[in-house]
Amino acid sequence: MKNERKVKWWYPLAAAILLAIIALAGQRKTVQTDAAAVPPVLVIDAGHGGADGGAVAADGTLESDINLDIALRLEALARFWGVESVMTREGKDIHYPADATSIAAKKVADQHARVGLVNNTPGAVLLSIHQNKYPAAAPHGIQVFFADAAGSDTLAEIAQSNLTALVCPNNRRVATAVDNRVYLMEKVTCPAVLVECGFLSNPDDLASLRSGTYRLKLAAVLLGSYLQYIRGTTT
Repeated sequence: MKNERKVKWWYPLAAAILLAIIALAGQRKTVQTDAAAVPPVLVIDAGHGGADGGAVAADGTLESDINLDIALRLEALARFWGVESVMTREGKDIHYPADATSIAAKKVADQHARVGLVNNTPGAVLLSIHQNKYPAAAPHGIQVFFADAAGSDTLAEIAQSNLTALVCPNNRRVATAVDNRVYLMEKVTCPAVLVECGFLSNPDDLASLRSGTYRLKLAAVLLGSYLQYIRGTTT
């Protein structure tokens, strides 16, 4: 029975990523990298967590929980397809230094730890997963932001194009440089993108993000985009 459950778990994962990779295979161009000799490592960052829940939807859904679920699906797919990866967090809880007693101090310590992990990972390529929120309900859609590090804009454009084509076809958002106040993205030295997967303030986006199937699709397309980036292909 245990093996049967495992098969049921992996079949849709494998099918989803395989379909995504097939769909993403298209025109080719060379991606230039200064670290071609270093095997790439996908660093999966589930934004927020621990004392920092991030944005909160009207129904109480925490951004940190959605981020973690997508990240875990992405990591599972990466393992299944033999893609080397590490995660900045693997659960809801985060270990903080003893002197980090306030929420603000815990956030700072956590961000410093994430930057250290990324910058000490040879060949790192960072995918940071987040959710958006706005005071009004109208804004919606997926948007990918890129850091200053070389290659970040290329990865962002690949991911934005694929997410729009395969997940959110009515999306009009484009890949954009990240705000320099985002500490993690400012301080990492590797190719890095931050993916805002949807708006918790938009009822349709929230309904989609609450679906396991939708989160799996996001993870599959993100992995497919990463594979395109490191293999020098784009659509």
